[in-house]
Amino acid sequence: MAHPLAALPDEDRRAVLTRRVRLLVAVTIAYNLVEAAVAITAGNLASSAALIGFGLDSLIEVSSALAVAWQFSARDPGVRRAREGRALRVIAVAFFALAAYVTVEALRSLLGGTEAAPSAVGIVLAALSVAIMPFLSLAQRRAGRELGSATAVADSKQTLLCTYLSAALLVGLGANALFGWAWADPAVALLIAVLAVKEGREAWRGDACCAPAGIALTAPGADAGTEGADGCGCAPGCSCRP
Repeated sequence: MAHPLAALPDEDRRAVLTRRVRLLVAVTIAYNLVEAAVAITAGNLASSAALIGFGLDSLIEVSSALAVAWQFSARDPGVRRAREGRALRVIAVAFFALAAYVTVEALRSLLGGTEAAPSAVGIVLAALSVAIMPFLSLAQRRAGRELGSATAVADSKQTLLCTYLSAALLVGLGANALFGWAWADPAVALLIAVLAVKEGREAWRGDACCAPAGIALTAPGADAGTEGADGCGCAPGCSCRP
């Protein structure tokens, strides 16, 4: 079955996709502001480096979405393209800042700091994010690929990272709550830092035109390819690296 946007003229199709990106950005910002407030508050109460790091990642996802919103606030496609490089740098710096903070806090905890207490609020929050984020990432990625926007795809990767982090956080908090493994909390925090550095490097280099693979592809309706993309899921003009 043909994509419903395929029958539209190119300009109309791009206009629809641009509005879709703006809507997804607004949803991302709203959700992550709530997520950050809950995670940071619960993390401070439980002395959880992983929960605080997760909340800070949510704020960084907001900064990433705001960078995309700034780019797509321009009506002229040429201006949007010109803003893309600066928006990617903002996203990259935000990733690096997260990695630095979380690494310091996790090492302090592992080397004799306060052990994290179990957090039921954190467990519920992580479970909700695992359920919600794959669908949001998939929608962002599809719209970004069809528009050929590296920043929109980079933002979808930030959302996908939030899904992975939510799953890791859920495991860490669950292990602490069920078995008293307090070391699992800073271990998850260090995993967050490693993934943040990886995504930051890719954003800095501009390696965002290929769609992220992984958990988002498990969402219902995910397809192996998108119209206008090549066989490995990259937008036209993007090269796939092994």
